[in-house]
Amino acid sequence: MTPLAHRVVGPDAGPTAFILHGILGQAGNLGGLARSLATRHPTWRFVLPDLRGHGASPSGEPPHTVAACADDLAALAAEVGAPQVVIGHSFGGKVALVYARTYGVDDAWVLDAPPGAADPGVDHEVPRVIAATRALAPPFASREAVTAHFLDRGFGTGIAAWMTTNVARTAAGLVWKPDLDVVEALLADYFRTDLWDFLAAPGATRVHLLRAGRSDRWDAATLTRLATLPIDVHVLPDAGHWVHVDDPAGLQALLDVTLSRR
Repeated sequence: MTPLAHRVVGPDAGPTAFILHGILGQAGNLGGLARSLATRHPTWRFVLPDLRGHGASPSGEPPHTVAACADDLAALAAEVGAPQVVIGHSFGGKVALVYARTYGVDDAWVLDAPPGAADPGVDHEVPRVIAATRALAPPFASREAVTAHFLDRGFGTGIAAWMTTNVARTAAGLVWKPDLDVVEALLADYFRTDLWDFLAAPGATRVHLLRAGRSDRWDAATLTRLATLPIDVHVLPDAGHWVHVDDPAGLQALLDVTLSRR
């Protein structure tokens, strides 16, 4: 497929880190993190792609899976240079792990994404957001209308404001940027994808799993199993799922250790 849309923060050459957004996200969601890291580590390049079906990237051909997203990153790496580090938030965390397993990196950082398969259930926030997104048919008149739509359906102001970043202006009015069919297929595969075996034997890749202390993504069985694995598990106790928003300083301090090795 056409290479992923992406932005680069930092120099034209040097050690490279890919930073991957979550479902219904886009590169700009993690732009602040990339800029802060670039200031602290000026020799590093930070590449922020829009994953398939998100932002300005094409939808690509089926199947729409976590593995397909990793293959898209490999095509991007052939264009901009292979990463030594991949950092992924939520859905992007599993993409980071599959990329590391398939193509190899020095370090993979997983930000608040449990590694196992799961049944999201009817109350999981992300499927509810997708359903609400589908319920607002484009075009719509304003970002305020988007905000009001999500507030009316019981979502908080953070989700409502975030979803306004997922719209694009056309001659007919505002429309959704994401391809919602692709997004739903990717999310279904995310919940099917089980990476426990890779975490038990990650080979040459150093795997770092960051858990947000106030996140609702973790159950007791998962936490118990994590403790048996040869990976680095970190906790930011005061952060929710959006760790880069809730505790940017804590996250940057953890990433500094990896990036300072070069």
